[in-house]
Amino acid sequence: MSKKQTTGLIAAAIIFVAVGVISVLTNALSSKLAQKEGDKAVSGFESFMNGLYGDDSLALADMPTARDFIAVVPVEGTIQASDNSNSIYGTTDGYNHNLLMQYVDKLIDNNYNKGIVLRMDTPGGTVYEADELYLKLKEYKEKTNRPIWAYMQSYCCSGGVYIASVADEEYANRITTTGSIGVIMSNYDMSGLYEKLGIKEVNIVSAKNKDMGSSGKPLTDEQKAIYQSVVDEYYEQFVEIVAEGRDMSVADVKKLADGRIYTAKQAVENGLIDGIKTSEEFNDYVKQKSGVDYFYEPSQTGGYLSGLFGSIASAKEKSESEVLVDLMNHLGSGVPMYYAEPIGK
Repeated sequence: MSKKQTTGLIAAAIIFVAVGVISVLTNALSSKLAQKEGDKAVSGFESFMNGLYGDDSLALADMPTARDFIAVVPVEGTIQASDNSNSIYGTTDGYNHNLLMQYVDKLIDNNYNKGIVLRMDTPGGTVYEADELYLKLKEYKEKTNRPIWAYMQSYCCSGGVYIASVADEEYANRITTTGSIGVIMSNYDMSGLYEKLGIKEVNIVSAKNKDMGSSGKPLTDEQKAIYQSVVDEYYEQFVEIVAEGRDMSVADVKKLADGRIYTAKQAVENGLIDGIKTSEEFNDYVKQKSGVDYFYEPSQTGGYLSGLFGSIASAKEKSESEVLVDLMNHLGSGVPMYYAEPIGK
Protein backbone atom coordinates (compact mmCIF):
# COMPACT_ATOMS: atom_id res chain seq x y z
CA MET A 1 0.00 0.00 0.00
CA SER A 2 1.39 3.42 -0.97
CA LYS A 3 2.18 6.21 1.52
CA LYS A 4 -0.70 8.25 0.08
CA GLN A 5 -3.18 5.42 0.63
CA THR A 6 -1.90 4.80 4.17
CA THR A 7 -2.28 8.49 5.01
CA GLY A 8 -5.83 8.43 3.64
CA LEU A 9 -6.79 5.42 5.76
CA ILE A 10 -5.32 7.01 8.89
CA ALA A 11 -7.28 10.20 8.17
CA ALA A 12 -10.45 8.14 7.73
CA ALA A 13 -9.87 6.40 11.06
CA ILE A 14 -9.45 9.75 12.82
CA ILE A 15 -12.66 11.03 11.24
CA PHE A 16 -14.52 7.86 12.28
CA VAL A 17 -13.46 8.43 15.89
CA ALA A 18 -14.42 12.10 15.71
CA VAL A 19 -17.81 11.27 14.25
CA GLY A 20 -18.34 8.67 16.96
CA VAL A 21 -17.64 11.23 19.69
CA ILE A 22 -19.89 13.79 18.00
CA SER A 23 -22.59 11.13 17.67
CA VAL A 24 -22.49 10.28 21.39
CA LEU A 25 -22.54 13.94 22.42
CA THR A 26 -25.30 14.78 19.97
CA ASN A 27 -27.40 11.82 21.12
CA ALA A 28 -27.01 12.88 24.73
CA LEU A 29 -27.93 16.47 23.92
CA SER A 30 -30.84 15.47 21.72
CA SER A 31 -32.25 13.22 24.47
CA LYS A 32 -32.39 16.18 26.87
CA LEU A 33 -33.82 18.55 24.28
CA ALA A 34 -36.38 15.99 23.17
CA GLN A 35 -38.04 16.18 26.59
CA LYS A 36 -38.73 19.87 25.95
CA GLU A 37 -39.13 20.03 22.19
CA GLY A 38 -40.49 16.59 21.25
CA ASP A 39 -39.22 15.31 17.94
CA LYS A 40 -37.52 18.54 16.85
CA ALA A 41 -34.17 17.52 18.32
CA VAL A 42 -34.28 14.12 16.68
CA SER A 43 -35.08 15.59 13.29
CA GLY A 44 -32.20 18.04 13.76
CA PHE A 45 -29.84 15.18 14.50
CA GLU A 46 -31.04 13.28 11.45
CA SER A 47 -30.46 16.35 9.29
CA PHE A 48 -26.94 16.61 10.68
CA MET A 49 -26.16 12.98 9.86
CA ASN A 50 -27.77 13.27 6.43
CA GLY A 51 -25.52 16.23 5.72
CA LEU A 52 -22.51 14.05 6.52
CA TYR A 53 -23.50 10.85 4.80
CA GLY A 54 -25.90 12.07 2.13
CA ASP A 55 -29.64 11.70 1.62
CA ASP A 56 -31.70 11.68 -1.57
CA SER A 57 -34.37 14.03 -0.20
CA LEU A 58 -31.76 16.72 0.46
CA ALA A 59 -30.72 16.64 -3.20
CA LEU A 60 -34.18 17.83 -4.26
CA ALA A 61 -34.77 20.30 -1.45
CA ASP A 62 -33.76 23.32 -3.53
CA MET A 63 -36.11 22.62 -6.45
CA PRO A 64 -37.64 25.96 -7.56
CA THR A 65 -41.12 26.73 -6.26
CA ALA A 66 -41.41 30.37 -7.28
CA ARG A 67 -39.95 30.63 -10.78
CA ASP A 68 -40.31 28.77 -14.07
CA PHE A 69 -37.54 26.29 -14.84
CA ILE A 70 -36.41 23.50 -17.13
CA ALA A 71 -35.35 20.41 -15.17
CA VAL A 72 -32.09 18.71 -16.12
CA VAL A 73 -32.35 14.96 -15.49
CA PRO A 74 -28.83 13.48 -15.59
CA VAL A 75 -28.67 9.89 -16.84
CA GLU A 76 -24.99 9.24 -16.29
CA GLY A 77 -23.08 6.02 -15.79
CA THR A 78 -24.41 2.48 -15.86
CA ILE A 79 -28.19 2.35 -15.47
CA GLN A 80 -28.79 0.04 -12.53
CA ALA A 81 -30.53 -0.30 -9.19
CA SER A 82 -29.42 2.04 -6.42
CA ASP A 83 -27.30 0.18 -3.85
CA ASN A 84 -28.57 1.60 -0.57
CA SER A 85 -26.60 -0.93 1.45
CA ASN A 86 -23.35 0.75 0.40
CA SER A 87 -24.62 4.33 0.41
CA ILE A 88 -22.01 5.36 3.00
CA TYR A 89 -19.37 4.97 0.32
CA GLY A 90 -21.30 6.99 -2.22
CA THR A 91 -21.44 5.91 -5.86
CA THR A 92 -18.52 5.82 -8.24
CA ASP A 93 -20.69 5.44 -11.32
CA GLY A 94 -22.86 8.54 -11.04
CA TYR A 95 -26.29 6.92 -11.62
CA ASN A 96 -28.85 7.07 -8.81
CA HIS A 97 -32.03 5.33 -9.93
CA ASN A 98 -34.07 5.98 -6.79
CA LEU A 99 -33.27 9.68 -6.89
CA LEU A 100 -34.24 10.03 -10.56
CA MET A 101 -37.58 8.31 -9.98
CA GLN A 102 -38.32 10.63 -7.02
CA TYR A 103 -37.14 13.59 -9.06
CA VAL A 104 -39.56 12.98 -11.93
CA ASP A 105 -42.44 12.43 -9.50
CA LYS A 106 -41.74 15.81 -7.90
CA LEU A 107 -41.54 17.46 -11.32
CA ILE A 108 -45.00 16.14 -12.18
CA ASP A 109 -46.41 17.97 -9.18
CA ASN A 110 -44.40 21.16 -9.69
CA ASN A 111 -46.30 23.65 -11.86
CA TYR A 112 -43.24 25.86 -12.25
CA ASN A 113 -41.49 23.12 -14.18
CA LYS A 114 -41.91 23.69 -17.92
CA GLY A 115 -40.04 20.73 -19.36
CA ILE A 116 -37.22 18.23 -18.96
CA VAL A 117 -33.78 17.94 -20.50
CA LEU A 118 -32.36 14.40 -20.36
CA ARG A 119 -28.61 14.76 -20.20
CA MET A 120 -27.39 11.40 -21.47
CA ASP A 121 -23.90 10.03 -20.85
CA THR A 122 -24.32 6.30 -20.41
CA PRO A 123 -23.42 2.91 -21.91
CA GLY A 124 -26.88 1.63 -20.91
CA GLY A 125 -27.61 -0.85 -18.17
CA THR A 126 -30.16 -3.27 -16.80
CA VAL A 127 -33.43 -3.86 -18.64
CA TYR A 128 -35.61 -3.31 -15.57
CA GLU A 129 -34.25 0.08 -14.49
CA ALA A 130 -34.08 1.40 -18.06
CA ASP A 131 -37.72 0.50 -18.66
CA GLU A 132 -38.83 1.83 -15.27
CA LEU A 133 -37.28 5.25 -15.87
CA TYR A 134 -38.65 5.30 -19.43
CA LEU A 135 -42.18 4.63 -18.14
CA LYS A 136 -41.84 7.25 -15.41
CA LEU A 137 -40.81 9.86 -18.01
CA LYS A 138 -43.69 8.78 -20.23
CA GLU A 139 -46.03 9.25 -17.25
CA TYR A 140 -44.59 12.76 -16.85
CA LYS A 141 -45.46 13.61 -20.48
CA GLU A 142 -48.96 12.17 -20.25
CA LYS A 143 -49.83 13.94 -16.99
CA THR A 144 -48.24 17.33 -17.71
CA ASN A 145 -48.14 17.67 -21.52
CA ARG A 146 -44.72 19.25 -21.04
CA PRO A 147 -41.88 18.64 -23.51
CA ILE A 148 -38.83 16.44 -23.03
CA TRP A 149 -35.57 17.01 -24.87
CA ALA A 150 -32.60 14.61 -24.87
CA TYR A 151 -28.97 15.64 -25.27
CA MET A 152 -26.32 12.96 -25.76
CA GLN A 153 -22.84 13.76 -24.51
CA SER A 154 -19.80 11.49 -24.96
CA TYR A 155 -21.93 8.37 -25.41
CA CYS A 156 -25.55 7.30 -25.20
CA CYS A 157 -25.84 3.63 -26.01
CA SER A 158 -28.32 0.78 -25.63
CA GLY A 159 -30.39 1.49 -22.50
CA GLY A 160 -29.57 5.17 -22.93
CA VAL A 161 -31.15 5.08 -26.40
CA TYR A 162 -34.13 3.27 -24.86
CA ILE A 163 -34.70 6.05 -22.30
CA ALA A 164 -33.96 8.89 -24.73
CA SER A 165 -36.69 7.57 -27.05
CA VAL A 166 -39.28 9.16 -24.75
CA ALA A 167 -38.02 12.61 -25.74
CA ASP A 168 -39.83 14.83 -28.23
CA GLU A 169 -36.47 15.75 -29.76
CA GLU A 170 -33.02 14.18 -29.49
CA TYR A 171 -29.70 15.88 -30.16
CA ALA A 172 -26.08 14.88 -29.78
CA ASN A 173 -22.61 16.33 -29.69
CA ARG A 174 -20.73 15.74 -32.91
CA ILE A 175 -18.38 13.22 -31.25
CA THR A 176 -21.15 11.30 -29.47
CA THR A 177 -21.24 7.51 -29.75
CA THR A 178 -24.79 6.13 -29.77
CA GLY A 179 -26.76 3.12 -30.98
CA SER A 180 -25.96 -0.40 -29.75
CA ILE A 181 -29.68 -1.21 -29.88
CA GLY A 182 -30.02 -4.71 -28.50
CA VAL A 183 -29.99 -6.98 -25.46
CA ILE A 184 -27.22 -9.01 -23.86
CA MET A 185 -27.16 -11.69 -21.16
CA SER A 186 -23.68 -12.78 -20.09
CA ASN A 187 -22.39 -15.59 -17.95
CA TYR A 188 -19.21 -17.58 -17.45
CA ASP A 189 -18.76 -21.28 -18.05
CA MET A 190 -15.92 -22.17 -15.66
CA SER A 191 -16.51 -25.92 -15.70
CA GLY A 192 -13.20 -26.52 -17.50
CA LEU A 193 -11.29 -24.58 -14.84
CA TYR A 194 -13.16 -26.39 -12.06
CA GLU A 195 -12.20 -29.73 -13.60
CA LYS A 196 -8.51 -28.78 -13.65
CA LEU A 197 -8.72 -27.71 -10.02
CA GLY A 198 -10.59 -30.83 -8.99
CA ILE A 199 -13.74 -28.92 -8.15
CA LYS A 200 -17.16 -30.29 -9.01
CA GLU A 201 -20.31 -28.28 -8.53
CA VAL A 202 -23.20 -30.24 -7.06
CA ASN A 203 -26.68 -28.70 -7.01
CA ILE A 204 -29.82 -30.32 -5.65
CA VAL A 205 -32.58 -28.99 -7.88
CA SER A 206 -36.31 -29.37 -8.29
CA ALA A 207 -36.05 -29.57 -12.09
CA LYS A 208 -33.33 -29.88 -14.70
CA ASN A 209 -33.21 -26.18 -15.61
CA LYS A 210 -33.26 -24.81 -12.06
CA ASP A 211 -29.49 -24.34 -11.96
CA MET A 212 -29.04 -23.16 -15.54
CA GLY A 213 -26.52 -20.37 -15.81
CA SER A 214 -24.38 -21.79 -13.02
CA SER A 215 -20.71 -21.09 -13.71
CA GLY A 216 -19.79 -24.67 -12.87
CA LYS A 217 -21.88 -26.28 -15.61
CA PRO A 218 -22.08 -25.60 -19.34
CA LEU A 219 -25.47 -24.61 -20.75
CA THR A 220 -27.43 -27.24 -22.63
CA ASP A 221 -28.97 -26.42 -26.00
CA GLU A 222 -32.37 -26.23 -24.33
CA GLN A 223 -31.10 -23.76 -21.76
CA LYS A 224 -29.47 -21.60 -24.41
CA ALA A 225 -32.81 -21.51 -26.21
CA ILE A 226 -34.56 -20.45 -23.00
CA TYR A 227 -32.16 -17.55 -22.51
CA GLN A 228 -32.43 -16.63 -26.17
CA SER A 229 -36.22 -16.41 -25.86
CA VAL A 230 -35.81 -13.89 -23.02
CA VAL A 231 -33.33 -11.81 -25.03
CA ASP A 232 -35.58 -11.90 -28.09
CA GLU A 233 -38.61 -10.70 -26.13
CA TYR A 234 -36.77 -7.75 -24.61
CA TYR A 235 -35.21 -6.98 -28.00
CA GLU A 236 -38.66 -6.73 -29.63
CA GLN A 237 -39.75 -4.38 -26.84
CA PHE A 238 -36.62 -2.23 -27.37
CA VAL A 239 -37.22 -1.99 -31.11
CA GLU A 240 -40.85 -0.99 -30.59
CA ILE A 241 -39.84 1.72 -28.11
CA VAL A 242 -37.35 3.23 -30.58
CA ALA A 243 -39.81 2.92 -33.48
CA GLU A 244 -42.48 4.79 -31.51
CA GLY A 245 -40.11 7.46 -30.28
CA ARG A 246 -38.51 8.12 -33.66
CA ASP A 247 -41.71 7.73 -35.71
CA MET A 248 -40.17 4.86 -37.67
CA SER A 249 -41.42 1.44 -38.65
CA VAL A 250 -40.31 -1.58 -36.64
CA ALA A 251 -38.81 -3.04 -39.82
CA ASP A 252 -36.67 0.07 -40.40
CA VAL A 253 -35.45 0.10 -36.81
CA LYS A 254 -34.49 -3.57 -37.01
CA LYS A 255 -32.23 -2.77 -39.96
CA LEU A 256 -30.29 -0.51 -37.62
CA ALA A 257 -30.63 -2.60 -34.46
CA ASP A 258 -27.98 -5.28 -34.87
CA GLY A 259 -26.03 -4.06 -31.86
CA ARG A 260 -23.65 -1.79 -33.74
CA ILE A 261 -22.74 1.71 -32.59
CA TYR A 262 -23.21 4.90 -34.61
CA THR A 263 -21.49 8.26 -34.73
CA ALA A 264 -23.69 11.32 -34.29
CA LYS A 265 -23.55 11.97 -38.04
CA GLN A 266 -24.57 8.39 -38.81
CA ALA A 267 -27.37 8.60 -36.25
CA VAL A 268 -28.77 11.70 -37.96
CA GLU A 269 -28.56 10.06 -41.38
CA ASN A 270 -30.43 7.01 -40.07
CA GLY A 271 -33.12 9.00 -38.27
CA LEU A 272 -32.07 8.00 -34.76
CA ILE A 273 -31.57 11.61 -33.60
CA ASP A 274 -32.78 15.00 -34.80
CA GLY A 275 -29.50 16.83 -35.12
CA ILE A 276 -26.03 17.72 -33.89
CA LYS A 277 -25.40 20.63 -31.53
CA THR A 278 -22.81 21.74 -29.03
CA SER A 279 -23.96 21.86 -25.43
CA GLU A 280 -24.28 25.65 -25.61
CA GLU A 281 -26.23 25.50 -28.87
CA PHE A 282 -28.57 22.92 -27.41
CA ASN A 283 -29.20 24.98 -24.26
CA ASP A 284 -29.94 28.05 -26.34
CA TYR A 285 -32.31 26.01 -28.50
CA VAL A 286 -34.25 24.75 -25.47
CA LYS A 287 -34.48 28.26 -24.04
CA GLN A 288 -35.84 29.51 -27.36
CA LYS A 289 -38.37 26.68 -27.69
CA SER A 290 -39.57 26.85 -24.08
CA GLY A 291 -39.30 30.55 -23.37
CA VAL A 292 -37.59 29.61 -20.09
CA ASP A 293 -33.96 30.51 -19.41
CA TYR A 294 -33.41 28.86 -16.02
CA PHE A 295 -32.13 25.26 -15.81
CA TYR A 296 -32.33 23.34 -12.54
CA GLU A 297 -30.39 20.20 -11.63
CA PRO A 298 -30.33 18.33 -8.28
CA SER A 299 -27.24 18.67 -6.16
CA GLN A 300 -25.00 15.68 -5.52
CA THR A 301 -26.59 13.32 -2.99
CA GLY A 302 -23.37 12.23 -1.31
CA GLY A 303 -22.56 13.98 1.96
CA TYR A 304 -19.15 15.14 3.08
CA LEU A 305 -18.10 11.79 4.50
CA SER A 306 -19.61 9.65 1.73
CA GLY A 307 -17.40 11.40 -0.79
CA LEU A 308 -14.32 10.93 1.37
CA PHE A 309 -14.99 7.25 2.05
CA GLY A 310 -15.74 6.70 -1.61
CA SER A 311 -12.33 8.08 -2.52
CA ILE A 312 -10.62 5.93 0.10
CA ALA A 313 -12.51 2.81 -0.99
CA SER A 314 -11.57 3.36 -4.63
CA ALA A 315 -7.92 3.87 -3.65
CA LYS A 316 -7.71 0.47 -1.95
CA GLU A 317 -5.60 -1.91 -3.98
CA LYS A 318 -7.42 -5.07 -5.11
CA SER A 319 -5.95 -8.54 -5.31
CA GLU A 320 -6.06 -10.52 -8.54
CA SER A 321 -8.90 -12.65 -7.19
CA GLU A 322 -10.95 -9.56 -6.30
CA VAL A 323 -10.43 -8.17 -9.79
CA LEU A 324 -11.61 -11.48 -11.27
CA VAL A 325 -14.70 -11.55 -9.06
CA ASP A 326 -15.53 -7.96 -10.04
CA LEU A 327 -15.18 -8.86 -13.69
CA MET A 328 -17.46 -11.88 -13.33
CA ASN A 329 -20.06 -9.87 -11.45
CA HIS A 330 -19.95 -7.12 -14.07
CA LEU A 331 -19.99 -9.17 -17.25
CA GLY A 332 -21.39 -12.50 -16.12
CA SER A 333 -24.34 -11.56 -13.96
CA GLY A 334 -26.87 -13.39 -16.13
CA VAL A 335 -29.15 -10.33 -15.92
CA PRO A 336 -30.70 -9.07 -19.19
CA MET A 337 -29.11 -5.75 -20.08
CA TYR A 338 -29.46 -2.98 -22.63
CA TYR A 339 -25.75 -2.35 -22.43
CA ALA A 340 -22.71 -1.52 -24.56
CA GLU A 341 -19.26 -1.91 -23.05
CA PRO A 342 -17.42 1.39 -23.63
CA ILE A 343 -14.11 1.02 -25.47
CA GLY A 344 -11.19 1.24 -23.07
CA LYS A 345 -13.21 0.39 -19.97
